Amino acid sequence: MSVEESVGKLPHSGVYVRLGRSKIHGVGIFAIRDIPKGTNVFGDDNREPFLVDKEAIVDLDEDTKRLYEDFCAIEDGKYCCPESFNDLTVAWYINESKEPNTVSNGYEFYALCDIPKGEELTVDYSTFSEEEDIYKEN
Repeated sequence: MSVEESVGKLPHSGVYVRLGRSKIHGVGIFAIRDIPKGTNVFGDDNREPFLVDKEAIVDLDEDTKRLYEDFCAIEDGKYCCPESFNDLTVAWYINESKEPNTVSNGYEFYALCDIPKGEELTVDYSTFSEEEDIYKEN
């Protein structure tokens, strides 16, 4: 009997990735094991985003605004955020590529191909955000 069978689901169950230093941009997400094509890579990260009108952040200081600009997608003129930026999960760190190895379906991300252990996961931001310019290098 495995440890997991004897104690139930362990914190690493269903986890395919971890954060690491990215050659693309700062911090990225890297496969810690091979990920089969079609896998929902953040399967248990299913919290609904908190929506904030773009106008609500206009008067905030620049460092606080950057939280929204760096981490949030835009949908119908609203930032799609975690309920608190202290609740960022690894999924919020996915970097962009015009040749991605994942695709978004709403806010779920699926492997477009078999992703080998050690490879950085990427997505085309335009598949889930209305404004690509929020992802520009600051």
